[in-house]
Amino acid sequence: MRRFLLVDDEINILQALRRMLRQKIRDEDFLVEMHTDPQQALQRAREVAFDVVISDFHMPQMNGVDFLEQVRDAQPDATRLMLSASADFGTIMNAVNRAEVFRYIAKPWTATELEEIVRLSLERRDKIMEDRRLADAVRVQRGVLTPQALEALRLEEEEPGITKVRWGLDGSVMLD
Repeated sequence: MRRFLLVDDEINILQALRRMLRQKIRDEDFLVEMHTDPQQALQRAREVAFDVVISDFHMPQMNGVDFLEQVRDAQPDATRLMLSASADFGTIMNAVNRAEVFRYIAKPWTATELEEIVRLSLERRDKIMEDRRLADAVRVQRGVLTPQALEALRLEEEEPGITKVRWGLDGSVMLD
């Protein structure tokens, strides 16, 4: 299943993005999560793996570059896209350099443009995941990575944080 995380302080923008995704990605099983609060979206990104994250640049609580930079730290394999009405070259370069944004989408966008960017984003994500799978298979073959460690990596990719356990001083498991 494909997962998209959409973040913008304007609900109308989120709904337009979701509508476009539903119209253009008909042949795949996918889920779209929308957040108007970047902090909540960031928390969600720490819990669930996303294929594509699309964020607005101008938001009151946190700008899109800071948000996507933190998403990159939590999910380095997620393809990150930035939306903005600003065409400021410095803003765009900052997003690319700090948050490793794959594409910059100017508001207002056209359906054709957005469809192409999403298609390229999914292809990029698939390539990253295939490269990782092949590299891990070679590591297992060479004895650098155990099959158990490989499974832990796979689980962590599916559900970020699932392999992390906080232990108490007495050996008990600490729950949040």
